[in-house]
Amino acid sequence: MGLFDTLARKRTPKQAEGDAGEEQALRYLEQQGLALLERNFRCKGGEIDLVMRDGRGLVFVEVRKRAAGDRVGAAASVTPRKQARLVIAAQVFLQRYRMPPACRFDVIAIDGASMEWLKNAIES
Repeated sequence: MGLFDTLARKRTPKQAEGDAGEEQALRYLEQQGLALLERNFRCKGGEIDLVMRDGRGLVFVEVRKRAAGDRVGAAASVTPRKQARLVIAAQVFLQRYRMPPACRFDVIAIDGASMEWLKNAIES
């Protein structure tokens, strides 16, 4: 393993906290019957934290985690700009399907110890 590999694996405390939030959200969604298809899908236009299957449909999930008492809640932090980037990334992801399945955008908002699942949170 070279120096670049070591540097690429180092995560800031904020990134590590985000990773923990994604893992918590993933476990919760799997308990609700969703299945993971892909994690951290990245493309030039954006990133999707979790791509899940819910029955025959796809769910693009944005996970936001904020400390308790943060002035901007986790759900409110999904700005219109972030929403647009999610839609672009979803469009790129869907290019792999000849006939794209039904899909929706959900947000898992984690504020301190509280977690909320917002289905159809983003309109495309």
